[in-house]
Amino acid sequence: MKELLCQYAAYNVWANHKLLFHIQQMEEAKWYQQVPSSFDSLYKTILHMWDAESGWWQRMRLHEHLVIPSANFDPSLKDACNGLMQQSLQWEPFIQQSLNEDAINSLLMYKNSRGEEFAQPVREVLLHVFNHSTFHRGQLVTMMRQLGETNIPATDFIAFARKPLAG
Repeated sequence: MKELLCQYAAYNVWANHKLLFHIQQMEEAKWYQQVPSSFDSLYKTILHMWDAESGWWQRMRLHEHLVIPSANFDPSLKDACNGLMQQSLQWEPFIQQSLNEDAINSLLMYKNSRGEEFAQPVREVLLHVFNHSTFHRGQLVTMMRQLGETNIPATDFIAFARKPLAG
């Protein structure tokens, strides 16, 4: 399980980097243009992704009071991208260095944003974090297409994991 979680953490960094780099090359006006989705712009979606990863990181580190990035300052899109990337980069070393199989299977006690208490295995929380980002990257791609973007990089897990045959 640890190897799989590390692979998903590395994939999350790879896919976020590819997509965020592409978005930052777009016209700035498109970053904030309203597009129907869970969050109505590229900027708001990226900010949500950062807030969510940061919140789960703090829960995993047993912080009682979460500090949500967007609640404390109004970052630019580039700042939000950098914040998300810095957060994403912390998962793999954390899993590699801080979690053994017992810790991966242990229960994490936490409160959601409404103050409801839950207990779930650490592995399920980590899988949620990475799947949550994948879900929102899919929304970003759809929004980018609606904004007229073409040549959007592939961020599927298989593209990350694919190994070419030796020729």
